[in-house]
Amino acid sequence: MPSKIWFRHLARNRFQYDWNRFHIVLGVSCFMPGSDLLCLAQHLLFGKKIAATPLVAPPLFVLGHWRSGTTLLHELLTLDPKFASPTTFECFAPSHFLLTEDLVTRFGGWLIPNKRPMDNMKAGWALPQEDEFALMNLGAPTPYAHIMFPQHDFVDENTLCSEGFSPEQLREWKRLLDWFLRALTYRTQKPLILKSPPHTGRIQILREMYPDAKFIHIARDPRKLYPSTMKLWKSLEAVQGLQRPTDHDRLSEFVLRSLQSMYQSFEKGRRDMSESQIIDVRYEELVANPVEVVERIYRQLDIGDFQSVRPALMARSDSEKEYQTNRFGLDPEVEQLVMTRWRDYAERYGYGT
Repeated sequence: MPSKIWFRHLARNRFQYDWNRFHIVLGVSCFMPGSDLLCLAQHLLFGKKIAATPLVAPPLFVLGHWRSGTTLLHELLTLDPKFASPTTFECFAPSHFLLTEDLVTRFGGWLIPNKRPMDNMKAGWALPQEDEFALMNLGAPTPYAHIMFPQHDFVDENTLCSEGFSPEQLREWKRLLDWFLRALTYRTQKPLILKSPPHTGRIQILREMYPDAKFIHIARDPRKLYPSTMKLWKSLEAVQGLQRPTDHDRLSEFVLRSLQSMYQSFEKGRRDMSESQIIDVRYEELVANPVEVVERIYRQLDIGDFQSVRPALMARSDSEKEYQTNRFGLDPEVEQLVMTRWRDYAERYGYGT
């Protein structure tokens, strides 16, 4: 993250970090001069080459609400070596990854935990990651900036739907996304698979930018989706925040209304799409029969030879048979609230009873 973006976030929140997180603020701030030099070096060495790099093929986007299974689906799809996807390091250091990724991923594994705090899935610099983090680190408007200051109101929530962007936000967001995809293509020279839950409500923008893009949408039972999403945001705030999170009622309201706004925009944006452009899958089916679900995706979207990737999928499926997902229960009152607020989603994707 360039220093101008880091200090913009601090100033926007009036430097109101907790003192027990001061070491984080100090450490990141001290690293900023070095980061700026790396950003400048990448721009001077690769800027013109990135700008001149066309995408190899239209992107493939994995869409769905947080905790709906987008990470699992993303990782299964990237087992196919003909595709590329942004790594965790590329998303957290988009401004200089062309210079530093090989070095950090080889010798800096200790800098990142090997498990995700919200679900114990594997983590690592080289694993696929959602590009929303890259956009945040490049300075694009995103509600993920809230993670740093969880005691404050959510910011840029309007960017969770295509219609919500201001003209200035939209221009900057599109410029940065397109730059990042070109930088990834310059490095990999492969078609890209992108995964970001916030993109769900931005499908109309993505279609305008990449008219031939294809989309995979995954849905999950709201009674599991809500508590899992709450745990996700609480984990991110606790681990990465510069303040101690305090207001879980405000977080709950954000989770409830964000799904509604994202899916209103999603359903509007997908209306005229053909079956060869978009497919819906359900989390429960993916977990039970991952190989069959991915085969259906390949067949319906016509994205390549499935038989070439079947052995890798079967091996991955066999290796994770013992993996236990988090178990969530809801109080009857909370369940009623969730199923009332998310009724349209539940009924549309088969969770109405």
